[in-house]
Amino acid sequence: MRIAVIADTHDRVPSGLTARLRGADEIWHLGDVCEPETLAEIAEAGPPLQVVLGNNESHRLWPLELRLARAGRRFLLTHIPPGRAPAGVDFVLHGHTHMPRDETDDRGVRWLNPGCITRPNRGAGPSFAWLTLAKDRPAEWRLVPL
Repeated sequence: MRIAVIADTHDRVPSGLTARLRGADEIWHLGDVCEPETLAEIAEAGPPLQVVLGNNESHRLWPLELRLARAGRRFLLTHIPPGRAPAGVDFVLHGHTHMPRDETDDRGVRWLNPGCITRPNRGAGPSFAWLTLAKDRPAEWRLVPL
């Protein structure tokens, strides 16, 4: 399973992004979409789209967090990273910081952030990520600069 992970579009979809997402089985957006119409272009890529609410949305169209299970793993999708991973998850995926992240904490939970797709922070360029999952194989996380 191949999942495209994006965050922090802030009402903008970079040119060519939709075409790059077409190979995904799913797309996960980790918040700060802002206006819902922004998702229309991303949805054109075709795969199912999972979205969580960011801190810059002026509506409540999406949940604050999602818990998903894929390929035998448990995921928490949220915009603002919690101080500690909640019980019962193997991965925490978040946006908000505009900085890519791939860290494993002392409890073995992997924390992932694809960076910001439109307004990167502190010298990091715009990016999204591919999360590749297969049963009985380690999850693969690949950051893709734009």
